[in-house]
Amino acid sequence: MQYRHAFHAGNFADVHKHIALLQLIEALQKKAKGFFFLDTHAGAGLYDLDSEDARHGSESGGGISRLLAAPDKDVPHGGRRVYPGSPLLAAAALRNVDSAACVESQAPVARLLQRTLDGSALLLQQQPLVVHADGYLELKARLPPASRRGLVLIDPPYESAGEEQQLTTALHEGLLRFETGVFAAWYPIKKERDSDLMTLRVVRGIRRPVLAAEFCLHLADNTAALNGSGLLVVNPPWEFDSAVHAWQVQLEHLLGAQGGSRLRWLVREARPAT
Repeated sequence: MQYRHAFHAGNFADVHKHIALLQLIEALQKKAKGFFFLDTHAGAGLYDLDSEDARHGSESGGGISRLLAAPDKDVPHGGRRVYPGSPLLAAAALRNVDSAACVESQAPVARLLQRTLDGSALLLQQQPLVVHADGYLELKARLPPASRRGLVLIDPPYESAGEEQQLTTALHEGLLRFETGVFAAWYPIKKERDSDLMTLRVVRGIRRPVLAAEFCLHLADNTAALNGSGLLVVNPPWEFDSAVHAWQVQLEHLLGAQGGSRLRWLVREARPAT
């Protein structure tokens, strides 16, 4: 089965994940030196919210559409409704001293991503490299970056039974190659206890600081297919936790979240080797 992000584009999890991504980029750009951004599961880059696929589950109604309909948002009505994925959002935020590679395993989707970025080239200071490959293998091949500064987004579809192990291996091997890099790994929250146990398994043995930022639109253990969105951030930038707390609380209000949000330090600070 091949994951189709268009079914879920613009949902509450996308909103949560993408705000965090932009927050991380902003934090890294507080230093003048450029950094490398790697997106291991990039997708098409831009999604038509009025397409048949997007209307399939109408998930954007509880996410970006609701956010833009907030009373304090002055948003023009009419016209084509589109939602940018992580490659386009990141590309729009990158400076000319930064660099990026966006990896997509499905060839047709990789071609769509290339066309999307080519069509936006005049608006971008940095044109990411589009790579048709396995994102986990590219993570191994492209780290560490020459700049020794970087942000890696790992956003898998969680369709296969082995996805957790692949994520765990990717994080641990990525840190062996690039110990000071910032790694952000998204995960779904369906049952809170299951997610808590999963995150503990994934970070077991990691000696760098790890923060879990979680936002639940629905009450924990609701029967909804997806109750919440989580992001594991290894080596979070200075004061990233404070910034996330502030906007997660705002997002609860704007999206009418019943499940609330929370921040958890899974590893508080770098641990010396034993």
